[in-house]
Amino acid sequence: MRPALIVAQRELASYFATPVAYVFIVIFLILSGALTFTLGNFFARGQADLIPFFSFVPWLFLFLVPAITMRLWAEERRLGTIELLLTLPLAQWQAVLGKFLAAWAFCAIALALTFPLWITVNILGEPDNGVILAGYAGCLLVAGAYLAVGAAVSALTRNQVIAFVLAVAICFVFAAAGSPIVTEFLSARLPALAEAARALSVAERFSGFTRGVVALRDLVFFASFMGFFLFLNAVVLDHRKAD
Repeated sequence: MRPALIVAQRELASYFATPVAYVFIVIFLILSGALTFTLGNFFARGQADLIPFFSFVPWLFLFLVPAITMRLWAEERRLGTIELLLTLPLAQWQAVLGKFLAAWAFCAIALALTFPLWITVNILGEPDNGVILAGYAGCLLVAGAYLAVGAAVSALTRNQVIAFVLAVAICFVFAAAGSPIVTEFLSARLPALAEAARALSVAERFSGFTRGVVALRDLVFFASFMGFFLFLNAVVLDHRKAD
């Protein structure tokens, strides 16, 4: 585990070595605040909670997270440094886990910087901070799910633009799978498929956290989701290494 943490530390430091990290954080904070207070009708609702913020987070991450992951492995392949990384004295899964943990920690920092929203609702009323904390935990799990997808896709190509587009498309499928439009369409034709789509929907699983419900089945879902795509990431790298 120690080698994975070393890789994570190196990767996290590399994020802040360039303006990209700061640009990402600024864009995330501006968009989250703007959407919460405008489209989210924060003040018009007359309720001291962060539901307007949480309702937009999965869709913000849908575009911002792939922007982080598109360079994870694609950049290594483009620069030809992936061979050097994979020949270091560490297991392949440690390299995969290290890069994932670094990106996840970066997302956690971005989420933590939205604390003014939390302070605002506590000034305006008496919110259930336990529900808010559960919502933030759910946001972090959604970010982890998208990161795992993006990392696996990034390992497939050396082109960052392709990695970004493919990651957005795949994440969108998992985000929108449980939407009423999709489930109603499938229910009228293939009811079993509609239930499967709802069960695999990241947004649907996230909704429980925004209500303060931290269900074991949702935790297992996110853990399994991330585990599957991280395993796929390792398989792809192993295939590339064999080539």
